[in-house]
Amino acid sequence: MADLLTGKVAVITGAASGMGRSAAEVFVANGARVVLADVQDGAGVALAERLGAAARFVHTDVTAEADLERAVGAAREQFGRLDVMFSNAGAAVDLAPVAELTAEGLDRTLRLNLHAHVTAHRLAAAAFREQRVPGSIISTASIAALQAGWNGAAYSMAKAAVLALVRQTALEAAGTGIRCNAILPGAVLTSIITNMFGIPAADEEQFLTGVGEAIADQTLIGRAGVAEDIANTALFLASDLSTWITGTSITVDGGATAYTKDATVAAITEIASAYH
Repeated sequence: MADLLTGKVAVITGAASGMGRSAAEVFVANGARVVLADVQDGAGVALAERLGAAARFVHTDVTAEADLERAVGAAREQFGRLDVMFSNAGAAVDLAPVAELTAEGLDRTLRLNLHAHVTAHRLAAAAFREQRVPGSIISTASIAALQAGWNGAAYSMAKAAVLALVRQTALEAAGTGIRCNAILPGAVLTSIITNMFGIPAADEEQFLTGVGEAIADQTLIGRAGVAEDIANTALFLASDLSTWITGTSITVDGGATAYTKDATVAAITEIASAYH
């Protein structure tokens, strides 16, 4: 199908790269009009130009409430409505273990990986209620919310809290038609991995190729995850195919959390060591 989102308008945060960029491409290909919300101006403008009239870029620092308000406002002003909020932006801000984690490091991590989702949920729900439409709110969490060891302590705590936020939002929206769900990506081949391991941007493509080859036989599916895997899941949750799904999370990890994750993380760490 290529029309699952015809007539729908979405805001996607973190839309200029990685999973957000892939989601924007998939959404537009399926008939949606999209506000690309990101701090990466150059990449965001370039993506909007490539996607054409169905996309608008809005500079958005998701930790600034006014920026998220502006992104939602742009959707309603330029495209007439809001139907989907894909709160996707996030990053591993402070990788310190619990024994070394400072209050400042935890706060910076929570601002990006939890507080921004809270604001996105609130703004989207308010817009849906005002428009009297049954909208869909989607948050990107992580398998780090389910198992320790996939990322830093602060990031893992933030993503676990996102799951609680999704359930609470779904409960509070009961009877309105508003749905709220989370996607839990595994080790997807995007800049999130390269940033986590401190890989220089010039080496990203080579590094991710090596990671993909190393972990392919350690997944139950037989390959590493790619951004489009997450984008397609978001497409499902944004579309009317999922109108009886709310308050839950979908794990998209090639089966990694169905068994031990030690081998996967070890393989990525070994490859990363060659770049230092």
